[in-house]
Amino acid sequence: MNYVSEGCFELTGYMPENIINNKETSFKDIIAPEYRDSLRKEWERILPHHLLFNYEYEIITAGGVRKWVLEMGQGVYSEEEEVETLEGIILDISDRKEIENMLRYNNEHDSSTGLYNRNYLENLMKRETTAKKAAVGINLTAIQSLTMDYGFHYTQDLIKNIIEALKIHCSAKHQLFNTYENRFVFYLKDYEDKNELVGFCEAVADTLGSLLASERVSGGIGIIEIDPTDGCDTDQIFKNLLIASERAINIDDRDFGICFYDTELEEQIVREQEIIRELAAIASDENDGGLFLQYQPILDLKSDQISGFEALARLKSEKLGLVPPLEFIPIAEKTKLIIPIGKKIIRHAFRFLNKLRKNGHDKISVSINISVMQLLKKDFSDYLFEMIDEMAVSPENIGLELTESVFSSNYEGINRILGELKKAGLKIALDDFGTGYSSLALERELNINCLKIDKAFIDDILATDKERTIAVDIVSMAHKFGHCAIAEGVEYGEQREYLQHCGCDKIQGYLISRPLDEDKALRLIES
Repeated sequence: MNYVSEGCFELTGYMPENIINNKETSFKDIIAPEYRDSLRKEWERILPHHLLFNYEYEIITAGGVRKWVLEMGQGVYSEEEEVETLEGIILDISDRKEIENMLRYNNEHDSSTGLYNRNYLENLMKRETTAKKAAVGINLTAIQSLTMDYGFHYTQDLIKNIIEALKIHCSAKHQLFNTYENRFVFYLKDYEDKNELVGFCEAVADTLGSLLASERVSGGIGIIEIDPTDGCDTDQIFKNLLIASERAINIDDRDFGICFYDTELEEQIVREQEIIRELAAIASDENDGGLFLQYQPILDLKSDQISGFEALARLKSEKLGLVPPLEFIPIAEKTKLIIPIGKKIIRHAFRFLNKLRKNGHDKISVSINISVMQLLKKDFSDYLFEMIDEMAVSPENIGLELTESVFSSNYEGINRILGELKKAGLKIALDDFGTGYSSLALERELNINCLKIDKAFIDDILATDKERTIAVDIVSMAHKFGHCAIAEGVEYGEQREYLQHCGCDKIQGYLISRPLDEDKALRLIES
């Protein structure tokens, strides 16, 4: 350098005269080593074209401190266009760089965990050109329940411990990101095949399971393989990954299930969305669309006469055909469409009750399945009694069936509501008894009239030694508590004979009849 200004000392810690003509040091030696080649190449690029030089890099001061500088300059040329010298200025931009770096860090990292965030991962996915890449989503949304019990800081500390535990699975090919609250993603590249992905996820599941076993928190792990030929729609990738991880929560016996997002799952999702559309249309329209009821008869074993029917909801979709209740009822409950649809089911059942009465069968009852979501709705009892008055049906001919699982959410509240309904004359039945939540001690306190013995116990009558079946014990217990016993899923005469011998009050199942449309149900009574 032939000229160096007085600002050199403040910027570099070296006096100007020590750098001029490389008296004691060369400015090149002050430049951080990793920038030297790129700086030379940039000067070589701009000089032949008479361009302006503008470049940011780091220097190392006499005290060993790294500083960011901006160098701006240009070449000075002779008449023959030969470069005679370079002139310019070097400015300290360390403060600006610190702010930029802080903003970049905040933009690329999750503030609570310090992990790279979804924004950074999206940009990384778009830049990566590797043929084999996949995303593994870890869904820990269930951990939020701990916040309600132990507080925010407890949960945050637990999340930090989880991250530290997951870091043992990190490598150059396995990077961990925090994409949303309590949801994390491993980005994998250059893996061999699906087996390697499954093995990786099983190792992650084992880590999470051992760490969270004492907390009784479970979760789901979703996997999606990213096809580079399809472009990189990151929004769709994350949506599909969330779907897979949500499905994984419920499809495995392990605390942390594993689910691939693939064609089969995609078809299930499309089907579920179609069912939701159908249910939403039914809920919002005055017409019932594809919703209809069938009725399965209940036989009184003492009189050998049909004493009632269970109303069973059915859905016929224009696109999907008949949709099984075990498929559309959980979807209706998940979307809360069960509330308006449940009202339509009740109205249908009451119409059938009136038809029975007009045909001279005013002693026959109709039972309706009710979900906990309906039961806990504040206006459920009011609506039910209004409907009873409006349609002029007798409360004594109405049955409500609930599964044992409803008592797991709010036992006292639900039992109180059932007490009010029972007092009004409605018959309350506990469905699928023996497979759910309630214990024998709780059963004594329930405001119910009937126990419906689950089909699994009825199947045991033929599958095991009759002396070892417990159907007879359930019948005896029901009677001791003053309840009627109804056996479900009776398919064979031998089962009927055994249940009659045990003193069971009523039975229903294919031995008597499959579920029937209204007209066929009426003809069955008369025959």
